Amino acid sequence: MRVRHTVIAAASAALVATLALTGCQDGKGKSHGSSSGKKRAHGGAHSGSDDDSAQGSGSSSGADGVSGTPVSACTTATTTLTFVVAAAHATASEPATATVKLTNTSAQPCAVVGAVTLTARDDQDKSAPVETDSSTAGTDSVTVAPGATATAEVRYTDLNFEGSASAREVCAVQASKVEIALPDDVGREVQAVDGAGSAAVFSVCGPEVTLGAFRV
Repeated sequence: MRVRHTVIAAASAALVATLALTGCQDGKGKSHGSSSGKKRAHGGAHSGSDDDSAQGSGSSSGADGVSGTPVSACTTATTTLTFVVAAAHATASEPATATVKLTNTSAQPCAVVGAVTLTARDDQDKSAPVETDSSTAGTDSVTVAPGATATAEVRYTDLNFEGSASAREVCAVQASKVEIALPDDVGREVQAVDGAGSAAVFSVCGPEVTLGAFRV
């Protein structure tokens, strides 16, 4: 009987030890799992902070969309203007198209924001000036990089369809120069030229002259 009790006692002790060991391992496993969960949660929060920081830095971009530096307005001091008369005459259904070219001559980008105006005065002052602006075409900001050129179209009629064949090209306004004023800037006189850069005449026969928005 004593031997049997001894065997039972030994078996009971071994079972208790096994259960105790299993409990410790489970506890450690739970502890490790909880720690991993905390690490994952911490890592997720950290990643969220990084994303927020990245978004914050992106939203701080300035008007030029790159360095965050505000872009100054294009002016007579930072640009040159060229007025190129239409290469082809108007027809009864289609107007002629001249082009205004604005080139940024500065070392920094500049922006055209607002309406640009164009005035053409007859060289002999025999007719009222022709005036137009780009307000109906759109005045959204257009950024022009250093050395880049933005263009705008001028649509007009350069033929007299009601006159005789010999007088078709005789218009009320014959302007060798036009005056162009950028938004909030003084106007400047610009020589009218042809596609080759030679002096030309801006001949306006009809009352409808429209100036489009600048595009880069």
